[in-house]
Amino acid sequence: MQTVLIVIHLMIVLALVGVVLIQRSEGGGLGVGGGSGFMSARGTANALTRTTAILATLFFITSLGLGLLARYEAKPTDILDRIPAGTAVPSGNVLDQLPGAAPATTPAPATNGAAAPAANGAAAPAPATPKADPNAVPTGN
Repeated sequence: MQTVLIVIHLMIVLALVGVVLIQRSEGGGLGVGGGSGFMSARGTANALTRTTAILATLFFITSLGLGLLARYEAKPTDILDRIPAGTAVPSGNVLDQLPGAAPATTPAPATNGAAAPAANGAAAPAPATPKADPNAVPTGN
């Protein structure tokens, strides 16, 4: 429907440009006199004026129609509509659920300082602390 309306709109535009260019200059604003052309009769001027008015009205109507079609045929896109329903996010950040987003890193669980005794009675090994990478970029955390 929109393509048909665009084609009609373009035909109206071309006809309107042609009719305006055919009309005789009355003001002489460009220094070109009215002259005597094949369109010098007063009746022809009235017909061209009426044709220009009709084409201008049709141009206005098709412009409004194209605007309304573009408005109502567009499907609204919302960033929250892209998230699959029922997806749990460990960090709670909505942007991590978007397709192509970097996976969120979960922090290590905090310990209360007391180590659980091992099943055989031996003490559980202390958790290893990661060594600092000398090439790492500081994150400010």
